[in-house]
Amino acid sequence: MKYGIPLGLVHPALWHDLAVEADRLGFESVWIPEHLVFTTDLSTANYPGTSDPGINPRTPLFDALAYLSHLAAVTRHVRLGTAVYLYGLRHPLISARAFATLDQLSDGRAIAGVGSGWYRGEWDAAGVDFRTRGARLDEALEVSRRLWTEPVVAHEGRHFTIPEVAFEPKPVQASIPVLVGGESDAALRRAARNDGWISMPQTPEAIAPRLDLLHALRAKEAQADRPFDVTVHAYSLRGPEEIPLWESLGATRLIVRPWSRSREAVSSLAAFAAAYGVTPPAS
Repeated sequence: MKYGIPLGLVHPALWHDLAVEADRLGFESVWIPEHLVFTTDLSTANYPGTSDPGINPRTPLFDALAYLSHLAAVTRHVRLGTAVYLYGLRHPLISARAFATLDQLSDGRAIAGVGSGWYRGEWDAAGVDFRTRGARLDEALEVSRRLWTEPVVAHEGRHFTIPEVAFEPKPVQASIPVLVGGESDAALRRAARNDGWISMPQTPEAIAPRLDLLHALRAKEAQADRPFDVTVHAYSLRGPEEIPLWESLGATRLIVRPWSRSREAVSSLAAFAAAYGVTPPAS
């Protein structure tokens, strides 16, 4: 099992130290959430499944790819992911360039966790039609995969038109893995067409129906034989004895939170690593 650390669940002042410690101990990945902006009008926010707005306009927001590029410079092994990046909110030339840059600076450690988004306010603020977010995401990902792998690219689509362009440098990886976040049927269909899925916080019992649907969708898309990452936010692990159950469900990565208070986050990683068999990298 691979283990990741959610940087977004602690104050940004701790992100650097938490990433460095995760890298030293042998955790597989660290993850940063992403929003472009929060509006002060909370009527545009309603987090799925709750009546809570889900945001605080005074929350500090950082450019996720810029911050991960900083972490690339102070780590050597840990993979650097977004959970999740609103890829369709930007022009694909911008998003593809940012992820390719991170992949170059990290020597091939970038993971593009993406989502269509749930918060209309930032789309309104950017002047982009919230109703088009799914279609824009699909088209932006299609263009980006070509930019990352083809010598020259031209594209004329519903939302983006690009004359023939060269795009260098390419990512270090053959293609940056694209993992899709969200638990709606639409999100699962999109994940099935890409390289992986990122869940919301889940337990093994609650996630099973979503995974059954995901496996069925991958079979329908004739993707069942391709490598696929199932990444689960598993904040309520009952102990190492639970890991075989996650593995039997098909989970390949658990994003874990071994701490209960932010000030304990960095020091908690060593105990988790010892209990769950996380080992330091060889060099």
